[in-house]
Amino acid sequence: MAVQGSQRRLLGSLNSTPTAIPQLGLAANQTGARCLEVSISDGLFLSLGLVSLVENALVVATIAKNRNLHSPMYCFICCLALSDLLVSGSNVLETAVILLLEAGALVARAAVLQQLDNVIDVITCSSMLSSLCFLGAIAVDRYISIFYALRYHSIVTLPRARRAVAAIWVASVVFSTLFIAYYDHVAVLLCLVVFFLAMLVLMAVLYVHMLARACQHAQGIARLHKRQRPVHQGFGLKGAVTLTILLGIFFLCWGPFFLHLTLIVLCPEHPTCGCIFKNFNLFLALIICNAIIDPLIHAFHSQELRRTLKEVLTCSW
Repeated sequence: MAVQGSQRRLLGSLNSTPTAIPQLGLAANQTGARCLEVSISDGLFLSLGLVSLVENALVVATIAKNRNLHSPMYCFICCLALSDLLVSGSNVLETAVILLLEAGALVARAAVLQQLDNVIDVITCSSMLSSLCFLGAIAVDRYISIFYALRYHSIVTLPRARRAVAAIWVASVVFSTLFIAYYDHVAVLLCLVVFFLAMLVLMAVLYVHMLARACQHAQGIARLHKRQRPVHQGFGLKGAVTLTILLGIFFLCWGPFFLHLTLIVLCPEHPTCGCIFKNFNLFLALIICNAIIDPLIHAFHSQELRRTLKEVLTCSW
């Protein structure tokens, strides 16, 4: 993405330097102070992107194959996988072009590279925005299925889910285009940060409320069996651990990137912030790691999906 501190832009490869191997080291910032920097090689970027690309492509293919999975919930999961696929695919494409340019196997004019870079930035930004939106949509879908179980199928219908999906994609493309065009404006960066915080709060509130309801339900069942304390405490602990993992992974993978954007607004010239800016590639790698983890959390827990996945892997179409 075209933000200050980005080291992934294609135009930078015109003056290419040897790519560092993945390591944890100290680097000097603009003031000469020493700061912690994690160097991410293009090879590691390519590997992470390809793993995510294949994994999410399998999720999309599996849901498309099985008509039993053509429901609103799996519609959102499929779109999340597609968003993560685009995030990974755009980074794989950019990394591949950078490697070809550095090796001298590809020659292109600066103007062409600029246009290609802008296109990749729009795809990356829009897929990141849509990925966040679909994570929120999955949380809302699960919330409705728990608190409005009897009316769920009348509230969350497939046509409504499809309209929501279309609205998310259109909004993501439009806003990402505006963000890339005006990336150097403070208001744009603030909008991105506020959007991330809104998604984080939405997911935290919904999942915590769902956990509380599930604990109450487990407590009621335990009372019927006169085993209130063991069952209730065990279920509550398991639910709390699951919730912590879910929200923790989300915050760990997405938080550093939006912290980067926040610091661009708050302290663009401060030496300490400059040290954080140097780790932009690490923050982007964490988002790709989230694209690898998402199917494990939201898709592969389904027994029906795992069964269909085996059929896809064995080409049983």
